[in-house]
Amino acid sequence: MLSLTGMALNQVNFEQPPGDPGRYGPDSAIWQVHGDFSSMLCGGISALLLQMLHPLALAGVWDHSRFREDIYGRLRRTSLFISATTFAPAPVAEQLIERVRAIHLQINGTDSASTPYAASDPDLLTWVHVAECRSFMAAHLRYRRRIVTTEQQDQYYREAAHIALALGARHVPASCADIADYLAQMRPRLRCDERTRDVARVLFQAPAPSLLARPAVAIMLHGGVDLLPDWASQMLGLTQSGLRRRMVRAGVHSLATVIRGCVRNGAYHCAMRRMGRPL
Repeated sequence: MLSLTGMALNQVNFEQPPGDPGRYGPDSAIWQVHGDFSSMLCGGISALLLQMLHPLALAGVWDHSRFREDIYGRLRRTSLFISATTFAPAPVAEQLIERVRAIHLQINGTDSASTPYAASDPDLLTWVHVAECRSFMAAHLRYRRRIVTTEQQDQYYREAAHIALALGARHVPASCADIADYLAQMRPRLRCDERTRDVARVLFQAPAPSLLARPAVAIMLHGGVDLLPDWASQMLGLTQSGLRRRMVRAGVHSLATVIRGCVRNGAYHCAMRRMGRPL
C-alpha cells in the first residue's frame, strides 16, 4: 500500500537533518492530520472527486494530465507534495512549492463551455486547497480522531492555509465555519457532466497496484465516496445506502488497523525520527 504514496517516488529524505522541525513541527495539528496514511488515502480520493465538480479544475486535469493512463501516478505526486510541504525541512518544502508554482503557470486553456482557466488562478487554487483540506479533516475525524475539537480543527485549517497562500491562493478560509461558508458559496458554480463522470470511472476502474492490494484499494475508494458531502455524492451519482456506509466504514477501520501496524516508514514516521520523537 505504501506504493500508493509519494514515498514511493523516493525524492525526499524526511530523516535529515536531525532536529529540523520543517514548516510546522511535531506539535502542530497538520502533522497529526497528515500523518496517518489510511485516513489520508481515503481523504485524497474524496478530495479528487470533490475537486472535479469545479468545471475549471476539471478542465485543467482533462487537458494537461495523464490521469487516464496513470491515475495512481497523479495520486502519488499529489501525496509527495502534501508530505513534503508538511513534514520535510523548510528548504525542501519551499523548493517544491516553487516548482509547482512554475508548473501551474504553464497550465491554461478553456473548459468545455469555452470559459478560460489557468492553474495559477488564485481563486481556483483556493478551491483545490479547500476541497483537499475539508476531505482530509473529514477522513481524520472518522478514522483517526486526534484533532477533534473545533479549536484544534481551526488550527489545522490555519496551518494548511499557509501552503495554499504560498502557491498563490487568496481569501483562503482558515476555520471550520469559514470552510462551511465557502463550500455553500461555491455550490452554485459546481457541475457534474460527462467529463466529471469519466474521471470517476477512471478512478474506480483503474487496476490496483497488485492483486493483493485490489480488495484494499476497493475499500478505500468507497471510503472516499463516503466522505463526500451528501450533495456532492448526489451530483456524482455515487450515493450509498445506510447499510453500505456502515459496511464501508467497518472495512476501512479494519484495514487502517492493519496498515498502521505495517507502515513504519511513512513521511510522518521519518520526520518524527528526525525530531528524536518516539512514536
